[in-house]
Amino acid sequence: MRSFRVYVDTSVLGGCFDPEFSEWSISLIQDFRLGRLKPVLSEIVATEIEPAPSQVRELHAELVRLPAEIVAVTVETVDLMEEYERRGVLSPRYRNDMLHIALATLARVDVLVSWNFRHIVRLDKIQAFNAVNQERGLGALNIYSPREVTFYGEE
Repeated sequence: MRSFRVYVDTSVLGGCFDPEFSEWSISLIQDFRLGRLKPVLSEIVATEIEPAPSQVRELHAELVRLPAEIVAVTVETVDLMEEYERRGVLSPRYRNDMLHIALATLARVDVLVSWNFRHIVRLDKIQAFNAVNQERGLGALNIYSPREVTFYGEE
């Protein structure tokens, strides 16, 4: 079976310790541990978790050691993020959210997972991000919550 490359944003790590999201976030992490899925992280996630509780930082460190694929911000990433901003997909206040999308798009991951239903996992935003991506010949990015991606401990 093919191991899907899954870009994990910061909300998924924190979701492991939030009663509303923990069941699916923890299941997704277990899929990474078992090699069913391959985690893709970024330096944006690393920066965002610096002020997080220690258990979130420790979980991030564990994923990095699995090993996770780490994607870096490049000139191309910033350019794509700025295009999302010019198009009004999100306001400049949410540049990190747009960077997550740009990083995942340019890394050509199979899916980006997030619990951010306001700015990322929302049909109109997904369509707006993908309109820019497709105009640039980058293809569409699949965006889901962990609930739709995890195998839930299947054998």
